[in-house]
Amino acid sequence: MKNISKEDYLSVIYKNSDDNKEIKANLIAEKLLISNAAVTDMLRKLSKEALIDYKPYKSIKLTESGENYAKNMVRRHRIWELFLHQVVGLPWDKVHDEAEKLEHSGSDELINRMEEMLNFPEFDPHGDPIPSKDGAIPKQRTTVSLSTLVENDSGVVIRVNDFNKSFLIYLAQIGIELNSIIEVKEKRSFDNSMLISVSQKEWNISETLAENVFVEKLKA
Repeated sequence: MKNISKEDYLSVIYKNSDDNKEIKANLIAEKLLISNAAVTDMLRKLSKEALIDYKPYKSIKLTESGENYAKNMVRRHRIWELFLHQVVGLPWDKVHDEAEKLEHSGSDELINRMEEMLNFPEFDPHGDPIPSKDGAIPKQRTTVSLSTLVENDSGVVIRVNDFNKSFLIYLAQIGIELNSIIEVKEKRSFDNSMLISVSQKEWNISETLAENVFVEKLKA
């Protein structure tokens, strides 16, 4: 069985909650790649620590103290990711796993110094917001999934999902990174695949790839 900490649970709940800040137990199991039974056991513990509101077979919601705890862990993780990317020079497909190890170590003072060294960044290498030390969330630009664009639309990349290393490696290979401009040359109705242009090069991409890239649509 994987050794999953309570910090991992709280981070997953925070990052994957719906608009009502609620999440189902089966989604937590899916994200952490563990059994539903293991999730239920940890949810009971988190509930006893007053970090979540939890009732069996109902949605889970962070309490105020749970949300503050989770925000701090997400903040630490994303600052480490940016530090590893910008200062150490690791590619964006490798920073997540390294940050997972490092986020549990080091003092808040160290994280604050790193944040200052990075000139108080608002977003990590994948475009996700970095909570401030006071818990404030940077305002994000309005984005849509690349998959919603149609032929002749274009958009600037603001965020990408970081769920899969191979996905991030492939994005880099075809030149998609934050602030890249993507133009849709063709969209195929039978499978919603696309022919896109990035940096004057054309690529065929799947609907799955397009669904995990988020752009600010540019006006025609």
